[in-house]
Amino acid sequence: MSEITYLEALRQAMWDEMERDENVLLLGEDVGLYGGAFKVTAGFLDHFGANRVIDTPISEEGYTGVAIGAAFNGLRPIVEFQFIDFIANAFNMITNFAAKSRYRWGAGVPIVMRGPSGGGVRAGPFHSQNPEMHFVHTPGIKVVTPATVADARGLMKAAIRDEDPVLYLEHKKLYRHIKVPQSELDAQDDIVPIGKASIKRRGANIVLVTYGAMLYTALDAAETLSGEGIELEVIDLRSLVPLDEECILDAVRRINKVLLLHEDTRTGGMAGEISAIIAEQAFDDLDGPIVRVTAPDTPVPYAASLEDAFIPQVEDVVRAARTLHAY
Repeated sequence: MSEITYLEALRQAMWDEMERDENVLLLGEDVGLYGGAFKVTAGFLDHFGANRVIDTPISEEGYTGVAIGAAFNGLRPIVEFQFIDFIANAFNMITNFAAKSRYRWGAGVPIVMRGPSGGGVRAGPFHSQNPEMHFVHTPGIKVVTPATVADARGLMKAAIRDEDPVLYLEHKKLYRHIKVPQSELDAQDDIVPIGKASIKRRGANIVLVTYGAMLYTALDAAETLSGEGIELEVIDLRSLVPLDEECILDAVRRINKVLLLHEDTRTGGMAGEISAIIAEQAFDDLDGPIVRVTAPDTPVPYAASLEDAFIPQVEDVVRAARTLHAY
């Protein structure tokens, strides 16, 4: 039985959407002849041709601007950033043009901005970042962070069909590590709606909210804690904007103890925003403090031992959950 990786699910989604809609096109550095830095777009140039799979110069601001212009003219570009860290070079185009377009004059910008994010692969501070909060803070942009093979496919299809800009963050450590049988993928919903979280594990003692590759850290911690009689309910946000507040608040009101986990740095991170939402809307339901497990406020280290200390590990989650459970 064939197995499908997270990376191949991305390929399937983009391929299917390009077959379905001739207005969908790809552009970015090395997406054509080379097939992308991680080979996500290998074979696309031969099949779809140079008018729809466009190798660009090393100019993130330039090709993002081209994509916005193309979207204004009826096309639906998928923009690849070779490493998502370098989306910073296109910040002005994204936040001042794409994000504000609908508010400014009613024109949607149906572009997908995708690329590999996250650490854990010893790529250092310039190829390992999690820049989601720069864009979560910008009205007009949707932000999605799939963690599973099915969500990688389903959220990509939803993002391509969306009428507004979508930042699609692919954790590079998941590309070839996460696999499912093709038959299992085929049994899943073809499109995953943006803005809907998913409960990946049921539990009665602590609700753990996370996203991206940290889902697997959360599930491993939940398995360890289950042996101690501490049952975690694990919520995978999948989308940061729009955020499924209803799913989070429902779990908090049922379970009363909350642990928030993400790989992004601590200050200004998603855990802080979720903490505020819970404090505003479900404070009286809490039976203990809201606990955050995050990366510290430093760049991602090069050294393997330091990177492991930087990224939240299973034992960090287990330790935090034990302390919270004691309240």
